[in-house]
Amino acid sequence: MSRPKLLVEGVSRVFPGVRGAAPVRALEPTNLSVAENDFITILGPSGCGKSTLLRIVAGLDRPSTGRVLLDDRAVIGPGADRGVVFQSYTLFPWLTVQENIAYGLREKGVAQNERREIVSAYIEKVGLRGFENHYPKQLSGGMQQRTAIARALANDPAILLLDEPFGALDNQTRALMQELLLGIWERERKTVLFVTHDIEEAIFLAARVVVMTARPGRIKADIPVDLPHPRHYRMKTSPEFSELKARLTEEIRAEAVLAAEGH
Repeated sequence: MSRPKLLVEGVSRVFPGVRGAAPVRALEPTNLSVAENDFITILGPSGCGKSTLLRIVAGLDRPSTGRVLLDDRAVIGPGADRGVVFQSYTLFPWLTVQENIAYGLREKGVAQNERREIVSAYIEKVGLRGFENHYPKQLSGGMQQRTAIARALANDPAILLLDEPFGALDNQTRALMQELLLGIWERERKTVLFVTHDIEEAIFLAARVVVMTARPGRIKADIPVDLPHPRHYRMKTSPEFSELKARLTEEIRAEAVLAAEGH
Protein backbone atom coordinates (compact mmCIF):
# COMPACT_ATOMS: atom_id res chain seq x y z
CA MET A 1 0.00 0.00 0.00
CA SER A 2 1.35 3.44 -0.93
CA ARG A 3 2.42 5.90 1.76
CA PRO A 4 -0.16 8.54 2.67
CA LYS A 5 0.40 12.04 1.30
CA LEU A 6 -0.43 13.56 4.70
CA LEU A 7 -0.17 11.82 8.06
CA VAL A 8 -1.41 13.34 11.32
CA GLU A 9 -0.11 11.23 14.24
CA GLY A 10 -1.31 11.76 17.80
CA VAL A 11 -1.67 15.53 17.31
CA SER A 12 -3.21 17.40 20.25
CA ARG A 13 -3.35 21.06 21.22
CA VAL A 14 -3.70 22.57 24.68
CA PHE A 15 -3.81 26.37 24.92
CA PRO A 16 -2.48 27.87 28.15
CA GLY A 17 -5.06 29.56 30.37
CA VAL A 18 -5.26 33.35 30.32
CA ARG A 19 -4.80 35.26 33.61
CA GLY A 20 -4.75 32.17 35.80
CA ALA A 21 -7.61 30.37 34.03
CA ALA A 22 -7.35 26.63 33.41
CA PRO A 23 -5.67 25.53 30.16
CA VAL A 24 -8.04 24.89 27.23
CA ARG A 25 -7.90 21.47 25.57
CA ALA A 26 -8.76 22.35 21.97
CA LEU A 27 -7.79 19.06 20.36
CA GLU A 28 -7.51 15.55 21.75
CA PRO A 29 -4.79 13.29 20.26
CA THR A 30 -5.89 12.96 16.64
CA ASN A 31 -4.82 10.62 13.84
CA LEU A 32 -5.66 11.22 10.19
CA SER A 33 -4.30 9.74 6.98
CA VAL A 34 -4.87 11.48 3.64
CA ALA A 35 -4.00 9.79 0.33
CA GLU A 36 -2.54 11.55 -2.70
CA ASN A 37 -5.25 13.40 -4.70
CA ASP A 38 -7.85 12.88 -1.96
CA PHE A 39 -10.42 15.57 -1.11
CA ILE A 40 -11.20 15.43 2.60
CA THR A 41 -13.69 17.74 4.32
CA ILE A 42 -13.46 18.20 8.09
CA LEU A 43 -16.90 18.83 9.56
CA GLY A 44 -17.78 19.74 13.12
CA PRO A 45 -19.59 22.16 15.44
CA SER A 46 -18.09 25.59 16.12
CA GLY A 47 -15.10 25.51 18.45
CA CYS A 48 -14.40 21.79 17.95
CA GLY A 49 -10.76 22.26 16.96
CA LYS A 50 -11.08 21.74 13.19
CA SER A 51 -9.41 25.07 12.37
CA THR A 52 -6.74 24.37 15.01
CA LEU A 53 -5.98 21.07 13.27
CA LEU A 54 -5.75 22.80 9.89
CA ARG A 55 -3.45 25.50 11.29
CA ILE A 56 -1.15 22.80 12.69
CA VAL A 57 -1.03 21.07 9.28
CA ALA A 58 -0.31 24.48 7.71
CA GLY A 59 2.59 24.97 10.14
CA LEU A 60 0.97 28.11 11.61
CA ASP A 61 0.59 26.50 15.05
CA ARG A 62 2.58 23.84 16.88
CA PRO A 63 0.95 20.72 18.33
CA SER A 64 1.22 20.04 22.08
CA THR A 65 1.82 16.37 21.25
CA GLY A 66 2.25 14.35 18.07
CA ARG A 67 3.49 15.27 14.61
CA VAL A 68 2.39 15.99 11.06
CA LEU A 69 4.16 14.42 8.05
CA LEU A 70 3.70 15.69 4.49
CA ASP A 71 5.39 13.48 1.90
CA ASP A 72 7.23 11.79 4.82
CA ARG A 73 8.70 15.12 5.98
CA ALA A 74 7.82 16.62 9.36
CA VAL A 75 5.88 19.89 9.29
CA ILE A 76 7.67 22.36 11.57
CA GLY A 77 6.49 25.67 10.12
CA PRO A 78 4.78 27.25 7.10
CA GLY A 79 6.05 26.20 3.66
CA ALA A 80 5.39 26.62 -0.05
CA ASP A 81 4.38 22.92 -0.19
CA ARG A 82 1.09 23.93 1.49
CA GLY A 83 -1.34 26.36 -0.14
CA VAL A 84 -3.63 27.95 2.46
CA VAL A 85 -6.92 29.82 1.92
CA PHE A 86 -8.79 31.34 4.87
CA GLN A 87 -12.34 32.64 5.29
CA SER A 88 -11.08 36.22 5.55
CA TYR A 89 -9.78 37.62 2.30
CA THR A 90 -6.00 37.58 2.75
CA LEU A 91 -5.00 39.27 -0.49
CA PHE A 92 -2.39 42.03 -0.55
CA PRO A 93 -4.52 45.18 -1.03
CA TRP A 94 -1.71 47.05 -2.83
CA LEU A 95 -1.33 44.33 -5.50
CA THR A 96 -3.60 43.69 -8.49
CA VAL A 97 -5.29 40.32 -9.13
CA GLN A 98 -2.44 39.14 -11.36
CA GLU A 99 0.23 40.46 -8.97
CA ASN A 100 -1.44 38.67 -6.04
CA ILE A 101 -1.55 35.39 -7.97
CA ALA A 102 2.07 35.81 -9.07
CA TYR A 103 3.33 36.62 -5.55
CA GLY A 104 4.44 33.10 -4.52
CA LEU A 105 5.96 32.42 -7.94
CA ARG A 106 8.00 35.62 -7.72
CA GLU A 107 9.17 34.67 -4.22
CA LYS A 108 10.30 31.28 -5.58
CA GLY A 109 12.27 32.98 -8.36
CA VAL A 110 10.17 31.70 -11.27
CA ALA A 111 11.20 33.46 -14.50
CA GLN A 112 8.93 36.29 -15.63
CA ASN A 113 7.73 34.62 -18.86
CA GLU A 114 6.82 31.37 -17.08
CA ARG A 115 5.21 33.36 -14.27
CA ARG A 116 3.05 35.24 -16.76
CA GLU A 117 1.91 31.97 -18.39
CA ILE A 118 1.01 30.32 -15.06
CA VAL A 119 -0.87 33.40 -13.81
CA SER A 120 -2.78 33.72 -17.08
CA ALA A 121 -3.79 30.03 -16.93
CA TYR A 122 -5.14 30.36 -13.38
CA ILE A 123 -6.96 33.61 -14.12
CA GLU A 124 -8.75 31.63 -16.84
CA LYS A 125 -9.46 28.67 -14.54
CA VAL A 126 -11.09 30.79 -11.83
CA GLY A 127 -13.03 32.99 -14.28
CA LEU A 128 -11.28 36.31 -13.66
CA ARG A 129 -10.36 37.18 -17.25
CA GLY A 130 -10.83 40.95 -17.61
CA PHE A 131 -10.11 41.61 -13.92
CA GLU A 132 -6.32 41.08 -14.04
CA ASN A 133 -5.53 44.69 -13.18
CA HIS A 134 -8.20 45.21 -10.53
CA TYR A 135 -7.24 45.69 -6.89
CA PRO A 136 -8.92 43.63 -4.12
CA LYS A 137 -11.10 46.55 -2.97
CA GLN A 138 -12.62 46.66 -6.48
CA LEU A 139 -13.71 43.00 -6.29
CA SER A 140 -16.69 41.23 -4.74
CA GLY A 141 -16.08 38.70 -1.94
CA GLY A 142 -16.44 35.79 -4.35
CA MET A 143 -13.91 37.31 -6.74
CA GLN A 144 -11.46 37.90 -3.89
CA GLN A 145 -11.71 34.22 -2.90
CA ARG A 146 -11.25 33.16 -6.55
CA THR A 147 -8.04 35.20 -6.54
CA ALA A 148 -6.93 33.63 -3.23
CA ILE A 149 -7.57 30.10 -4.57
CA ALA A 150 -5.72 30.90 -7.81
CA ARG A 151 -2.78 32.31 -5.81
CA ALA A 152 -2.62 29.14 -3.68
CA LEU A 153 -2.86 26.80 -6.70
CA ALA A 154 -0.44 28.74 -8.92
CA ASN A 155 2.33 27.88 -6.48
CA ASP A 156 1.70 24.15 -7.22
CA PRO A 157 1.53 23.10 -3.55
CA ALA A 158 1.64 19.45 -2.48
CA ILE A 159 -1.63 20.00 -0.59
CA LEU A 160 -4.31 22.69 -0.54
CA LEU A 161 -5.64 23.66 2.92
CA LEU A 162 -8.90 25.63 3.07
CA ASP A 163 -10.42 26.95 6.30
CA GLU A 164 -14.11 27.76 5.69
CA PRO A 165 -13.11 29.71 2.56
CA PHE A 166 -16.72 30.35 1.48
CA GLY A 167 -18.12 31.04 4.95
CA ALA A 168 -18.49 34.82 4.42
CA LEU A 169 -20.19 34.53 1.01
CA ASP A 170 -23.91 34.66 0.25
CA ASN A 171 -25.56 31.31 -0.52
CA GLN A 172 -25.65 31.70 -4.31
CA THR A 173 -22.01 32.79 -4.55
CA ARG A 174 -21.02 30.04 -2.13
CA ALA A 175 -22.67 27.38 -4.30
CA LEU A 176 -20.91 28.72 -7.42
CA MET A 177 -17.56 28.73 -5.59
CA GLN A 178 -18.08 25.12 -4.52
CA GLU A 179 -18.65 24.14 -8.15
CA LEU A 180 -15.60 26.14 -9.25
CA LEU A 181 -13.29 24.50 -6.68
CA LEU A 182 -14.66 21.03 -7.37
CA GLY A 183 -14.24 21.53 -11.13
CA ILE A 184 -10.59 22.51 -10.64
CA TRP A 185 -10.05 19.47 -8.39
CA GLU A 186 -11.72 17.13 -10.88
CA ARG A 187 -9.30 18.37 -13.58
CA GLU A 188 -6.10 18.66 -11.53
CA ARG A 189 -6.60 16.18 -8.66
CA LYS A 190 -4.79 18.13 -5.98
CA THR A 191 -4.75 16.76 -2.44
CA VAL A 192 -7.22 18.92 -0.48
CA LEU A 193 -8.11 19.34 3.21
CA PHE A 194 -11.19 21.55 3.58
CA VAL A 195 -12.68 22.72 6.91
CA THR A 196 -16.38 23.58 7.04
CA HIS A 197 -19.39 23.52 9.35
CA ASP A 198 -21.78 23.31 6.38
CA ILE A 199 -23.01 19.72 5.95
CA GLU A 200 -24.13 20.06 2.30
CA GLU A 201 -20.81 21.67 1.37
CA ALA A 202 -18.89 18.88 3.13
CA ILE A 203 -20.74 16.15 1.18
CA PHE A 204 -20.77 17.89 -2.21
CA LEU A 205 -17.03 18.50 -2.27
CA ALA A 206 -15.54 15.48 -0.52
CA ALA A 207 -14.36 11.98 -1.22
CA ARG A 208 -14.39 11.53 2.60
CA VAL A 209 -16.08 13.53 5.35
CA VAL A 210 -14.25 13.50 8.69
CA VAL A 211 -16.60 14.42 11.55
CA MET A 212 -15.17 15.94 14.74
CA THR A 213 -16.65 15.93 18.22
CA ALA A 214 -17.41 19.02 20.30
CA ARG A 215 -14.39 20.48 22.13
CA PRO A 216 -12.01 18.99 22.99
CA GLY A 217 -12.11 17.83 19.39
CA ARG A 218 -11.34 14.35 18.20
CA ILE A 219 -12.37 12.41 15.10
CA LYS A 220 -15.75 10.78 15.68
CA ALA A 221 -16.46 9.40 12.20
CA ASP A 222 -14.74 9.07 8.83
CA ILE A 223 -17.39 8.61 6.16
CA PRO A 224 -16.69 7.91 2.46
CA VAL A 225 -18.79 9.84 -0.07
CA ASP A 226 -19.47 7.45 -2.94
CA LEU A 227 -21.11 9.98 -5.26
CA PRO A 228 -19.96 9.98 -8.90
CA HIS A 229 -17.85 12.63 -10.64
CA PRO A 230 -18.21 15.05 -12.28
CA ARG A 231 -20.64 16.35 -9.67
CA HIS A 232 -23.44 18.73 -10.55
CA TYR A 233 -25.37 20.94 -8.11
CA ARG A 234 -28.57 18.96 -8.87
CA MET A 235 -26.92 16.05 -7.05
CA LYS A 236 -27.78 17.85 -3.79
CA THR A 237 -31.42 16.77 -4.23
CA SER A 238 -30.65 13.09 -4.94
CA PRO A 239 -31.75 10.34 -2.48
CA GLU A 240 -28.11 9.29 -1.90
CA PHE A 241 -27.13 12.85 -1.03
CA SER A 242 -30.15 13.27 1.27
CA GLU A 243 -29.33 10.02 3.06
CA LEU A 244 -25.75 11.13 3.75
CA LYS A 245 -26.97 14.56 4.84
CA ALA A 246 -29.41 12.99 7.32
CA ARG A 247 -26.67 10.78 8.78
CA LEU A 248 -24.20 13.66 9.14
CA THR A 249 -26.89 15.97 10.56
CA GLU A 250 -27.45 13.45 13.37
CA GLU A 251 -23.70 13.15 14.03
CA ILE A 252 -23.25 16.94 14.22
CA ARG A 253 -26.47 17.59 16.15
CA ALA A 254 -25.41 15.15 18.86
CA GLU A 255 -22.12 17.05 19.25
CA ALA A 256 -23.80 20.47 19.22
CA VAL A 257 -26.16 19.31 22.02
CA LEU A 258 -23.19 18.11 24.09
CA ALA A 259 -21.40 21.42 23.52
CA ALA A 260 -24.49 23.40 24.54
CA GLU A 261 -24.79 21.32 27.72
CA GLY A 262 -21.16 22.09 28.56
CA HIS A 263 -19.81 18.52 28.27
